[in-house]
Amino acid sequence: MLCRDSVCRFVLMGLIVLFGLNGSVCLASTEITSEANNVNKLIIHTEAGKDTISPEIYGHFAEHLGRCIYGGFWVGEDSPIPNTRGIRNDVVEALKKINVPVIRWPGGCFADEYHWKDGIGLPQQRPSTVNSHWGMVTENNRFGTHEYMDLCEMLGCQAYISGNVGSGTPEEMHDWVEYMTFGGKSQMADLRRANGREQPWKVKYFAVGNENWGCGGNMTPEYYADLYKRFATYIRNYPGNNITKVACGPGWDDYKWFEVLLSSAAKSMDAISLHHYVFEGDWNHKGKATVFDEQGWFNTLKKTFFLDKMIVEIKKIMDKYDKEGRIGLFVDEWGTWWDVEEGENPGFLYQQNTLRDAVVAGCFLNIFNQHCDRVRMANIAQTCNVLQAMVLTKGEKMIVTPTYYIFEMYKVHQGAKYLPSDIVCNPYKSGSETLPSITASASKDKSGKIHISICNLNPEAPAELECSLEGFKVQKVTGRVLTADVMNAHNTFEEPDAVRPAEFKGIEIKDGKILATIPSKSVVVLAAE
Repeated sequence: MLCRDSVCRFVLMGLIVLFGLNGSVCLASTEITSEANNVNKLIIHTEAGKDTISPEIYGHFAEHLGRCIYGGFWVGEDSPIPNTRGIRNDVVEALKKINVPVIRWPGGCFADEYHWKDGIGLPQQRPSTVNSHWGMVTENNRFGTHEYMDLCEMLGCQAYISGNVGSGTPEEMHDWVEYMTFGGKSQMADLRRANGREQPWKVKYFAVGNENWGCGGNMTPEYYADLYKRFATYIRNYPGNNITKVACGPGWDDYKWFEVLLSSAAKSMDAISLHHYVFEGDWNHKGKATVFDEQGWFNTLKKTFFLDKMIVEIKKIMDKYDKEGRIGLFVDEWGTWWDVEEGENPGFLYQQNTLRDAVVAGCFLNIFNQHCDRVRMANIAQTCNVLQAMVLTKGEKMIVTPTYYIFEMYKVHQGAKYLPSDIVCNPYKSGSETLPSITASASKDKSGKIHISICNLNPEAPAELECSLEGFKVQKVTGRVLTADVMNAHNTFEEPDAVRPAEFKGIEIKDGKILATIPSKSVVVLAAE
């Protein structure tokens, strides 16, 4: 299987097939002559890089859902759990180590029924509301605009706010932007000052609604396009602040939505979103987080790679209406979605996080890197205690997940120059279906060091890899690996270090090439100097 970035070529019995991770299939055959012990070859073109991997590709998403905010980020100032102004110290310190570049908030479906004025002022005077999307629990609004912006400042990350289109008004959205970002004299700016914040904040990203085809209003693309232009008109750039306006895209391969929205509103947007969740079954029976077989492993990875096909098709539509490449694609919700853990509130979406989730995350991030010319932000769902979380908390206890370690290992790509690559790899087969056994992406940082992230999808077989860096003389290579003995290995509060990165040994430089054996079901990041 030969891959130019994400396009793979299989050498078959008397045939050559272009196989579509991006959808392009020329020929088909069932007999693949590649043997499992063939050496896989990765060729990195170190002088061909032209696009920068946006740090925001490694972004996060925090919704008022389950224990993501309350118990995850927020415990309140009177909590015995160590905190700073109500925000958990242990969670903040953990997230600092992975260089969180941006956090999307307050939703999600919650965003289109969130009225921001409920979350400002004295905490004890804020009204209680009902979180009708997620568990019908009472939302006390103790975590609002000031607390969110405080969190962003603690982490040193950008703010990405989803505005309320489904049940809100253009006036409400306009006032929120003015409240946060205007430094002069006005009713909203004075209200912010009265609530304890003298100087305006910087808000870099603002979305006009969330999933407006579904929980955000069940709209048609034509109707939403008109609403988008109306609402976006009133998102003002006040002195000292410049907002990237984000239009709502679909949550699956609905290319018509992109066509309609871009043909009507491209000039008034800076980015458009896409959501993509993966699981082993279907929406009603997604599968269990920790109980699965190899078929469940394969099915999940297959759905992960479908994202590549979608992005290729979406980029064609974007190129049609935005030839200059000004508009970014924000995959601002992505990740694994499993059936809720037994005994948990089904509306809280709490799930465990295994080695399978980590390998999926590595594959996702490699895809985003490969498409960094258009993909300029991605936000994993979600940061704490919900879906494919970075951290899990239980009272005063906190653990980090295998997925957290992927973000920690991959942070070297943030802001680096993407390096195109070719890969010849053995297939990973399940019945009549085939995936590449290896995916990879590479980048060069400002110091000139090259980082290569590699995923071995095969849970049974290690992969012999020969890596050539064209135009670069390798002097030294180091690496780290994340793997485990079993596919469903995961960290628990009793065994918090069951899955964690280790030094990757056995790397050899021979004839200017890097030689290594990539363990089965693993993610490896190499650093070449």
